[in-house]
Amino acid sequence: MLPLDPTADIGRRAWVPCPRCQDHQDCRTCNDGRTCGDHWRYLLSNKGSLLHLQCPNCAHLWAWDSGFGAGTRR
Repeated sequence: MLPLDPTADIGRRAWVPCPRCQDHQDCRTCNDGRTCGDHWRYLLSNKGSLLHLQCPNCAHLWAWDSGFGAGTRR
């Protein structure tokens, strides 16, 4: 398992499902689309709508395009 990124800060979080551990699967709060106190991810950085995340549960690193915010517009 990877260690947590040194820039990981609990003050910068995102609520996105982890593609590796899927720890949110059986959580009623997550399934209701609410902000869960247990199943958040570290928001390491972003470039426009592309978020760079790390799961505090399994330490998986990935990028996710939120489709929100700055980016290409038609």
